[in-house]
Amino acid sequence: MLSNSGEVKPRFFPAPWLKRLAPVCALVGCLTLAGCADSPSEATAPSAGDEVPSGPVSGTVIERVEPTQPSHTEPVLADDARTLIVLGDSISAAYGIQREQGWVALMQQELLANEFNWRAINASISGDTTGGGLARLPGLLETYNPDLVIIELGGNDGLRGYPVEQIEANLTRMVEMVTDNGGQPALVSMRIPPNYGPRYTTAFDGVFAKVAQATDTPLLPFIMENVALVEGMMQADGIHPTADAQPVLLEALWPGVEALLAGME
Repeated sequence: MLSNSGEVKPRFFPAPWLKRLAPVCALVGCLTLAGCADSPSEATAPSAGDEVPSGPVSGTVIERVEPTQPSHTEPVLADDARTLIVLGDSISAAYGIQREQGWVALMQQELLANEFNWRAINASISGDTTGGGLARLPGLLETYNPDLVIIELGGNDGLRGYPVEQIEANLTRMVEMVTDNGGQPALVSMRIPPNYGPRYTTAFDGVFAKVAQATDTPLLPFIMENVALVEGMMQADGIHPTADAQPVLLEALWPGVEALLAGME
């Protein structure tokens, strides 16, 4: 949401589909949705356009998947192109589909179409958590010195029932690190099914707005709102969006991202 000055302010997005998600979760084993959870392996900084190998869910846990070499051509940009990084988990890593079909790759196309001289680096790893993102962020900042970092993390923390206080601390520290490096951070809102009970779910849902308000950081909307219960929009695991869903994910984020970029020109 933009103020009269053009500043992106924290936004709050209702999630009515969550009330309907509990029976769906029961069918697909969603609460072992830990399905998106992390493994303790170390992560390395990816390059623009890196492809993450896709694959089916194995048991109840999706292991962290490390990026391989780029599989498609870098966008043609001017020498003074600015850099944005998407630091996310499987939702941004295009799990189960081709990397170039994911919403981050589609965002690069949108940037070019709208004549934004920006390069989008997808630094997302399937299974990552806020702790994993916090550990990887210093290397990404050193390597790319990004102007904007979009943080799409926390869903795996919530699905594993990690303490909300720790999630808050990790998000806050990542925001501070980006700011201290001279960049602009932005947070993507997260929601989880109500399986852990209203107390935890409410606290988790509110932590993103809390961090955004405390750090004066733009809060982008929850991107799964319009795909989670739509036929053809979710993969067979019931957790990850299909290739057809990716434009819808981008549509949810693009207005906020575009406003941020316009304000940084």
